[in-house]
Amino acid sequence: MTHVAFPKLLSSQIAFDIARAILDGFDKHYRLFRQASQQARRYFETADWGAAQQAARERIDYYDRRVQECVRILEDEYTPEELSDLVWPETKLHYIGLLSGHKQPELAETFFNSVSCIILHRSYYHNDYIFVRPVISTEYIETDEPQPTYRVYYPAADSLRFALKRVVTNFQLALPFEDLDRDIALVEARLTEAFGLDRAEPNLQLQVLSSLFFRNKEAYIVGRAINGPRDYPFVIPALHNRSGQLVLDTVLLDVYHITLLFSFTRAYFLVDMEVPSAFVGFLRSLMPRKPRSEIYTVLGLQKQGKTLFYRDYLQHLKHSSDSFQIAPGIRGLVMLVFELPSFPYVFKVIKDFYPPPKDTTRALVKEKYLLVKHHDRVGRMADTLEYSDVAFPLARFSEELLAELKQYAPSLVEIEGERIIVHHLYIERRMVPLNIYLTNAQQAGRDDLVEHGVREYGNAIKDLVAANIFPGDMLYKNFGVTRHGRVVFYDYDEIDYLTDCNFRDIPQARNDEDEMASEPWYPIGKHDVFPEQFGRFLLGNPRIRHHFMQHHADLLTRDFWQSRKDRILEGVIDDVFPYPQHIRFCNQTPTPLLENTQ
Repeated sequence: MTHVAFPKLLSSQIAFDIARAILDGFDKHYRLFRQASQQARRYFETADWGAAQQAARERIDYYDRRVQECVRILEDEYTPEELSDLVWPETKLHYIGLLSGHKQPELAETFFNSVSCIILHRSYYHNDYIFVRPVISTEYIETDEPQPTYRVYYPAADSLRFALKRVVTNFQLALPFEDLDRDIALVEARLTEAFGLDRAEPNLQLQVLSSLFFRNKEAYIVGRAINGPRDYPFVIPALHNRSGQLVLDTVLLDVYHITLLFSFTRAYFLVDMEVPSAFVGFLRSLMPRKPRSEIYTVLGLQKQGKTLFYRDYLQHLKHSSDSFQIAPGIRGLVMLVFELPSFPYVFKVIKDFYPPPKDTTRALVKEKYLLVKHHDRVGRMADTLEYSDVAFPLARFSEELLAELKQYAPSLVEIEGERIIVHHLYIERRMVPLNIYLTNAQQAGRDDLVEHGVREYGNAIKDLVAANIFPGDMLYKNFGVTRHGRVVFYDYDEIDYLTDCNFRDIPQARNDEDEMASEPWYPIGKHDVFPEQFGRFLLGNPRIRHHFMQHHADLLTRDFWQSRKDRILEGVIDDVFPYPQHIRFCNQTPTPLLENTQ
């Protein structure tokens, strides 16, 4: 690490002006970020689901655009000498001074790092020129707005229902409820049964975040009940019924269900936050096992999530001694995947070349990963963190891993002394590959786990279909099982929009020669898909076939796929609920497509 002697006096006007320009760039970014989040309310109230999804996709790119814009401003305004590393220590000190009283200091520090790392050489990434550790505390930052981060309600022992009604009506949604009193009574009954809030302690209170959380076709009220020494988390989803009125759909009380709602496999929320660190702290109290990095990310602040994740990774690296190694499972044709066994993530590198039958390029693979980043992941596609120029300790790379990197991705690796630099990679939550999960279940004689894996596999595909996603390569090795037992898709190099696929039945053979031909005798287009062929690749195992045909035989028919494609082309956006069907208040029996299958 290079250490720089900071100047005793901050005398450079240029350094101050650079710091001011960077902070102005961040402030513009966060102003636009909040505007997009605020617009989500209008989209929800008007049921403009397409616009809501488009706004969520566009907001993902806001950060990189503002960083590039800020870099262009600095490079146009100053000479290379004025932007050199000589001025950066003083620029950073000025920047720290400007952050006094700022409402998003941790985000502004990350923005400074992003701009700095473009302008400076990577050898300065981990020294005094950037914020390797946060400098400004985010504890007890107060909002300047009329409403605090969260509102507090103090129900008396016999007025919990009235307090809950105030919780809902205080958001002043511009739509009538179908029957709010009915829904509030249902919420009260669930809270009372689960938490015993009918037995009120003197300090009984409800603390509710002051902004709604919007995603897809639902708005979420997030809060916690405090009764005596215990805290109880709760989330209340609101949605439109078929008549366009609002209903409270359920109340999530189990930390497991709330954690899944904020999962890395789901799209980012749109939520208006003046002090994001206060929201993160509140959410962390509801989900104490979820890293702050994942909470920032699911709130749409994915760059801050990346920053915190990388700091956690460096801390783990410092306090561990195991070696990086090739990840277990079937080797991929496109990605080289490695892991640090003590760390619950995998590192994925795009290979330089791909053997047949793969026909792709690095640029195309990166496009596919970007598609997933911008798309609704409906709880079935893993979010990834994309990094450039990541330094690893060379001594902790196994010989096998080092040899494979040099053989399959030589353009992306560079050795500098005791470090190996990987120029581009993705980092993703580690899961058990579904093929390994099914094999282990069968070897253990656990047919119940085999059935669970197969059912979840089909459910994952159906949820992806509802989101206009065709997985492409549906082999079990391309799906993983999370620690919650959910099956998630994570191999994106052949992913495509469902509406771009042409689903066909295999034509009837014209004669015996056609029947016996080793190759298809009929023409096949680039986007042609024959669902009845899936069974040949997926159902060779009798037990797997039994469970698959029991739960998901429709996946082998053209009619299933074509009917879903037709719905999407008609503009229908189906519901895929991020919580189990059985806890919903409604008594309607959903169609299989709409049923969430946790």
